[in-house]
Amino acid sequence: MANTANTRTVTAHVPEQLAQKVDLMAERLDRSKNWIVKQALSAWIFQEEERSRLTREALADVDAGRSFDHQAVQAWADSLSTDKPLSVPR
Repeated sequence: MANTANTRTVTAHVPEQLAQKVDLMAERLDRSKNWIVKQALSAWIFQEEERSRLTREALADVDAGRSFDHQAVQAWADSLSTDKPLSVPR
């Protein structure tokens, strides 16, 4: 039996098509639907936390003046397909 200490049940209404996909995935992987949902939720939360961290990091770079002018970056990118590419903006 699974250890239920320090766990909570979370209920969510999902579209029928999504629920069917969870059912199929659980069957294909020989895992419980509970396991599938926990894996998906964990992955999504990790992704969102990472996105938030990277956004805060980028904003700190902008605040510290560590950024590049959009037009300079665009000119550099456009030059990459030419015979004389520009140097990377610094």
